[in-house]
Amino acid sequence: MGVASCGGTTCHGRQEADGKVVRQDEILRWQEPSSPTGAHSRAYAVLSEPRGREIAARLGIGPATSAGECLGCHADAPPVGKRGAQFRMSDGVGCEACHGGASEWLASHRAVGGTHAANVARGMVPLDRTQVKAAVCLDCHFGSADGGQFVTHRIMAAGHPRISFELDLFSTLQQHHNEDADYAARKGRTNNVRVWAVGQAMALDRALSLYANPTYGTEGAFPEFYFYDCHSCHRRIEDTDNFKPTAQANPGRPIAPGTPPFNDENMIMLSAAARVAAPVLAARFDADSKAFHRANTESRAAALAAGSRLRSTAQALAAAFGSASFDRAKTMAIIETISGEAITPRFTDYTGSTQSVMAVDTLLNAMVNAGQVPPGSAQAIRGDINRAYAAVKDPNDYRPLDFRRALGSAVRTIRTLR
Repeated sequence: MGVASCGGTTCHGRQEADGKVVRQDEILRWQEPSSPTGAHSRAYAVLSEPRGREIAARLGIGPATSAGECLGCHADAPPVGKRGAQFRMSDGVGCEACHGGASEWLASHRAVGGTHAANVARGMVPLDRTQVKAAVCLDCHFGSADGGQFVTHRIMAAGHPRISFELDLFSTLQQHHNEDADYAARKGRTNNVRVWAVGQAMALDRALSLYANPTYGTEGAFPEFYFYDCHSCHRRIEDTDNFKPTAQANPGRPIAPGTPPFNDENMIMLSAAARVAAPVLAARFDADSKAFHRANTESRAAALAAGSRLRSTAQALAAAFGSASFDRAKTMAIIETISGEAITPRFTDYTGSTQSVMAVDTLLNAMVNAGQVPPGSAQAIRGDINRAYAAVKDPNDYRPLDFRRALGSAVRTIRTLR
């Protein structure tokens, strides 16, 4: 139906957030050019910018603005026969890309006395359900088996940025609504720690499902390198007598030096979360993770079998996290576990380290949102977290030891909030 179908001044198109039930300036926030909130509205436009044109030229796919490989994520592009009169491709990732095509539920959505449950029954996507939301976001922010929603190693080699995602942090950056008493009555309060934990499990589940898919798991005679840790291979190379290897032994990966490791950023975070919120699954998850890494050095058949077992455990963790109560004590425990002796030795590569910084940030914010930590106290810690972010700002200048020190400093300061 198009973004315009949501844009009336009695709906979501106001210039001020003065609505009685919802803000009603949601489209303005979605279009905000100076904020991450506007990233979805800009998604299509970037295809015609120099970088987008250059990537398409290198891939030989014609204009990026009409290439299926790009439109799957950079626009809401239903078949021509399913486009309403107000649909515009230039809207980019519009309202219905996440909330679902509105033709069946638009009338009930704006009807007096309408309910969220009634809208969902007519096809609205229930994004208030964490696992549903994670699945929708991961379609573009990790990849899906649908056409045009998988960034291959070849596409990245042409210049596409590396895919990185953390459900709670990215959701917060994109949030268009207020979680006031009315929202809580209709949909319940969001538990940000649960969103983070479920998002980590769902991301691993998605990675393993695509890895097992014959269309996406291989690239000719090679494995699809999208699934592997970029910086384990893309390191500085020195052909000198005093060369020292930059790779470090990783206790979570029982593989020989020089072996490309599967990207385990979500595995590391899940290992920390499981120790606190699902201890009965923690040992099984760690064993399955190591077995999967090991199987990747044996054969694709062995890797797929081990990946299936690991995926089953990740799904069990998602279910456990979905019903877990993440109180202040558990959140603090997860933060400390991330920086503890069992986990920090696994921060040997860039991607896992970036996930840990985002985790500490989002978990601290979760405690603020839940009223468990005063905003002023959290703000006083911001400098330490920013130093940890700075340690992973440049992937080409990543130094594991410096990063661990920065992360440890941030967590020690957070610990004072106890």
